[in-house]
Amino acid sequence: MDIFRIQDKIISWQKIEKTLQKALTLRSRGFSQQEVADRLKIDRTFISRLEGIGELRKGQSIAFVGFPILNKEEIREILEREGVDFILLMTEKERLDFVNNRSGKELLNELMDLTSRVRSYEVVICVGSDERLKLLEGILDAQVIFIEIGSSPITEDKWVDPEEIKKILRSIKSARPF
Repeated sequence: MDIFRIQDKIISWQKIEKTLQKALTLRSRGFSQQEVADRLKIDRTFISRLEGIGELRKGQSIAFVGFPILNKEEIREILEREGVDFILLMTEKERLDFVNNRSGKELLNELMDLTSRVRSYEVVICVGSDERLKLLEGILDAQVIFIEIGSSPITEDKWVDPEEIKKILRSIKSARPF
């Protein structure tokens, strides 16, 4: 159990986490912010701010970046069917060709262009190795959802679970306003 000492207070991270989980569970079941606040004896504005911190989509745009993906075409079909705005998927061979078939200047320019484009999306789903995901987290301003498919360096294509992708997209889309 993580305990924090803040001046003369002892704070339990486990208690905070449990309360946050309860609040979000009650809200997802249809309780109003005020009802949740009353039940958990916390301020209603805290519930509102909590939702704001974690909000992934409210009509925002979605980008998907992933490599090296074995079932790339299957994943692409799902993403296109679900209306993902920007899709960049590569196999290991395509990734190596992308790097090896460009001069240093061309590669830098293309990477900067891609980075700029992906940064314009509000939600970015990233599939890759642990190290690539850390790098993308530092570069992107968006809400980022990571799917780790192995430790760096990955040298062969990895299968990505289509059901996991569908579940993530459904959860993002369910946050859209009606």
